[in-house]
Amino acid sequence: MSPHEAGEMTSPSSGLSGSRAPSQNPAQDQNQKQDLDRRFWPQGWWRLMSLRVGIVPVPIYIVLILLIAALSYSGEIKADGPTMIVVLVVGGFTCAEIGKRLPVLRSIGAGAIFATFIPSALAYYHLIPAKMEKSIIDFTASTNFLYLFIASIIVGSIFAMDRDVLIRGFLKVFVPLAIGSVLAAIVGTVVGTALGLGAHHTFFYVVAPIMAGGVGEGAIPLSIGYAALTGAAQGEIFAQVLPPVMLGSLTAILLAGGLNFVGKKYPSLTGNGQLQPHVGDDSGLRIEDADEEAKHDVGHVDVGTIAAAGLTALTLYLLGVLCFHLFGLPAPVAMLFFAVLAKLTRTVSPELERGGMVVYEFVRTNMTYPLLFAIGVALTPWDKLVAAFHLTNIVTIVATVVTMVASGFVVGRFMNMYPIETAVVNACHSGQGGTGDVAILTAANRMQLMPFAQIATRIGGAVTVTMVLIILGYFK
Repeated sequence: MSPHEAGEMTSPSSGLSGSRAPSQNPAQDQNQKQDLDRRFWPQGWWRLMSLRVGIVPVPIYIVLILLIAALSYSGEIKADGPTMIVVLVVGGFTCAEIGKRLPVLRSIGAGAIFATFIPSALAYYHLIPAKMEKSIIDFTASTNFLYLFIASIIVGSIFAMDRDVLIRGFLKVFVPLAIGSVLAAIVGTVVGTALGLGAHHTFFYVVAPIMAGGVGEGAIPLSIGYAALTGAAQGEIFAQVLPPVMLGSLTAILLAGGLNFVGKKYPSLTGNGQLQPHVGDDSGLRIEDADEEAKHDVGHVDVGTIAAAGLTALTLYLLGVLCFHLFGLPAPVAMLFFAVLAKLTRTVSPELERGGMVVYEFVRTNMTYPLLFAIGVALTPWDKLVAAFHLTNIVTIVATVVTMVASGFVVGRFMNMYPIETAVVNACHSGQGGTGDVAILTAANRMQLMPFAQIATRIGGAVTVTMVLIILGYFK
């Protein structure tokens, strides 16, 4: 074979290469490329699929809307996993996208607010089909996936923390919490008394419920204790203490969104989800950036490792459940301590820690707004929230929560902690329990703080309820 023949066999224009020779006319090549890009199928369709509502491609979103409508019309909306995943994903991300596109409000956590309170209002005014509403409530209660979410977030964020930061953070976080609680109780009581609510009513029925740890762990135990001590009907007392819990949580969500905005304007005030400056050698992973569009580089993690990390989170949660039945310690708190112990004793390998971070990222990105939508429908009574909206209550509640958050900011800075982060943790002490923690941390865009938020909510709430009932016993 001659060199010329060999050259023909390997020429770029040869059929064996499968490619075309570059044109001698660049303008013609550009026109051909533009023609290819203008084709609807498949290039145009792929571009359309890249547009998303939350995590859902727009064409899939439209199909899901039609499917949900058809299933609702036929009465086939059931509380099974596949159906509820679709309903909650579509509902949650739709509400969140509305909030994220509103000027000003999007900067203070409107996505989380809308994903929680729009479905609450829709359910109250019967704008959600009754069958769908019942299915959402049944699914939320039967699956208990709020705690699946919290378990994944806690374990993933604990595994991703630097050990030195973890040790110092857990010891120091109680200081701004304690100082903030005392100051908030004083300021809230003084403001309510000045507005004519009376010191006794303000402290026991407005201020204390805000810091009691939510509904299940706060308002209900308070109402039972109040009923036992005063002889009043527990249901009537519960109706009085629930609205401050709801409005206090809403106030905390708004403040958390505002803190996120301040952190973007003044980066020196925030660790972007890290509670305090890092000191010493990095013996583990750290979450560096809390921006919701950020992608954390954790290297290659195989599917089996990710599954093992998820199962580890569930194992720690079930250990927490067992501790609750044996010792009465709330399951999330017990799970939190088990996760910290595993991290400090190096029980989990670096590979499993990376898997835990992937689980954390998956849950944070894909489950937050669907979970908030379910919380709005199943666990957030719109009428109780609206009942708290009269001027004296609003001013007293806002004064209480602002004092709590501002105290965390100031004390955190004094203790060489990031002020934004300590203020966000203190805000969780004013939230609606675990559901409030999710909404507050979502608005603040600092889901990594979930372990500290659980301390503020569970331990802080339990201490508050105990102390308030002791005080009432003396002043009833």
